[in-house]
Amino acid sequence: MSTFNPIVASTLALSRRQLLSTSGALLGSGLLSRHPLAWSADRFEQYKPRWMAAHFDWKQQSGKTLVLRGLQHPWMTSIVPLLPHFTRLTGIAVNIQIKALTQSETSYIADLNAKASSPDVYMVWSLSQAISGKLLEPLDAFVANPNLSDPTWWDASDVFPSARSFQTWSDKRQYAMAITAEAQTLFVNHRLLRQKGLAMPTTMEELLRVAKALKTPTVAGMVMRAKASGDASPWSAGGFVFSYGGAIMTPGGQLELNSPETVEAVEIYGRLLREAGPVGVGNYHWQECLSDFMAGRAAIGCDSSNFVTDIADTKKSKIASSVVYGALPRAGMLPAKPNMWHWTAGINANSQQKEAAWLFLQWATSKPTCELAAAIGLATPRASSWNAAAFQQRFGKQAAQAALANLKSADGDLFKATWFHPKSQQILDHFGVAINEVVTGAKTAKAALGDATVLIQKAMA
Repeated sequence: MSTFNPIVASTLALSRRQLLSTSGALLGSGLLSRHPLAWSADRFEQYKPRWMAAHFDWKQQSGKTLVLRGLQHPWMTSIVPLLPHFTRLTGIAVNIQIKALTQSETSYIADLNAKASSPDVYMVWSLSQAISGKLLEPLDAFVANPNLSDPTWWDASDVFPSARSFQTWSDKRQYAMAITAEAQTLFVNHRLLRQKGLAMPTTMEELLRVAKALKTPTVAGMVMRAKASGDASPWSAGGFVFSYGGAIMTPGGQLELNSPETVEAVEIYGRLLREAGPVGVGNYHWQECLSDFMAGRAAIGCDSSNFVTDIADTKKSKIASSVVYGALPRAGMLPAKPNMWHWTAGINANSQQKEAAWLFLQWATSKPTCELAAAIGLATPRASSWNAAAFQQRFGKQAAQAALANLKSADGDLFKATWFHPKSQQILDHFGVAINEVVTGAKTAKAALGDATVLIQKAMA
């Protein structure tokens, strides 16, 4: 769901002595900023008491060496400089493997499918595939073991509800830990809003009215994904559906594309882009949406909160200083339910060092570690790190407040019902085609979603 710049896949072994050379390589590729990195990497003694407050022995697996596999991704960017803290705390060394996002999913999980014992911990590319393939070790026994865990210290209440939901599968077992957080967020060029004397829209009806008022021959009033593919428009349209009280798939497993609520949501999504969108919006994925907004060719956007760092970058964005961020507008008096996404990490089911791997996961997702990672710029799944001054300074206070509000409103169960469904690809592909048909005016929302329902039912039979 996020935006990244691929690098060549590499394998790095990180120890405390190698921190400077490893960090330098990351800095050279533009992945890290020196000042936040230096701050976070130099805080072991300050943060040690907070880690040591956990009521278990961090040194119990001392002498082990773990292999951590991740994608070229902001989480790896932020966790790598902190690994020496983990080694000093636990005596456990960590070797890292970084894979480029351009590599295929098959390549990423080839070793796991071969039942190899390495890596021990990995970023989960597809939770449904990993669980169905028995590639993840269930975590419930570790959580319940007082010799390995301190749930009070770890404090699950600090983790966004959507992230907690994301970690649990349909069998009610936990297989992974959320490591990032992003939510559907409204982006508005405030300069254009002021010129027209308009206010920030708070309802879907206001959003349509404001977007139409801001549209000119050279500037679209609204830009969102509309490409006819399962990995494009369904994510942004999903937040509209949820906010109208609808669903794609219900948590109970019922297909709800042709419900009145879902039809109404897709209809206004289509109207926004038909009546206020750019020419050719039917071909837009997130890249085109972000490009148009940063270039000043669109007045309003609605997509991932991770776009903030690009939008605020004055080297990339022409409108960096004139953007305000907001909650997804609500539908009437219903609560807004923006779409969301959390990357997760888990333990290889075939690892020979599962207890050491669990200590790493618990450390990496703890309050103090998330606070240090947030200072580097990571959007973590913990509310406390979003409220930290260092993160708000790096992300932007107003943007952080808007994204945080959207994260707290998100419904992870509604997301999971569709995106974690065994037939998710077929469901989302047909839904994406239906959205495109509504946006381009080829069909009404009722007709498009009715046709998609028939096709999805056949695929699910």
